[in-house]
Amino acid sequence: MRRATIGWVPGTPDTRPPAGQTELDAAVETLAGRRVVALTGAGFSTDSGLPDYRGPDARQRHPMTYDQFAGSADYRRHYWARNHLGWHHMRRSEPNDGHYALARMEAAGTVSGVITQNVDRLHQRAGSRRVVDLHGHYDLIRCLACGWTCTRTELDARLSALNPGFLEQVRELGDIEVAPDADVVLAETEGFVVADCPACGGILKPDIVFFGESVPVDRVRAAYDLVDAAGALLVAGTSLAVMSGLRFVRHASGIGLPIVLVNRGLTRGDDLASVRLNAGTSETLTYLEQKLPTTNAG
Repeated sequence: MRRATIGWVPGTPDTRPPAGQTELDAAVETLAGRRVVALTGAGFSTDSGLPDYRGPDARQRHPMTYDQFAGSADYRRHYWARNHLGWHHMRRSEPNDGHYALARMEAAGTVSGVITQNVDRLHQRAGSRRVVDLHGHYDLIRCLACGWTCTRTELDARLSALNPGFLEQVRELGDIEVAPDADVVLAETEGFVVADCPACGGILKPDIVFFGESVPVDRVRAAYDLVDAAGALLVAGTSLAVMSGLRFVRHASGIGLPIVLVNRGLTRGDDLASVRLNAGTSETLTYLEQKLPTTNAG
């Protein structure tokens, strides 16, 4: 197996020209006649208005870690104040052309499933049916102590009641930057009241894998099963900076699957790709949908 790029740095610009017809034709030839599993990241949702973490134009971010969230009431207050605002932005985001193209390819039999590192549920809203949410999703809340759950909509009603006027006051500050996990860049959160678990008083947390947490074993197994049953891997909109996604690219390479990688900017998996396209995901997925057979073989 070839090794992933040595000396790769997150957000490193890709100095190669944008993908042209030669690369697009190579991608079609590589995927044609094969059942394709897709692996997607934050760059897949940038055309839906959600910025990515490590793209060439992304701002430097410092996402909260699990230890910070679980170990400090101040960090939890800061997180929930920012998330309370960011969630309202994320739920208004709509699937883009790439999401819809991928869903139609699944319906046509070309794509067998989607493994996503995103928590925005845009794949499901576009119509994708077989989706492994590696990092969970933003619209489920869980108590760390007793396991009690509720929807993010239900929690929003509680947070709004506990913090009347908060959203309106913050919005008056002007443009607020929202991160892919519904977090926002917001400096002042003093006074925000956090909602605790109504069943036991414990800590409520989004059902999202924070930095420093491990992806649940059942999700990892489901993702490996999709790769093992596929004939090719299509990686789109991710720099593969974290192992939770990169491991599936390495696994696909190890079992001899061709890999088509679509991303703006370099990735840790470039040296494993059969075809590498320096391109946006929406236009590339739309093109692939048009050119690939309606039903691929196994």
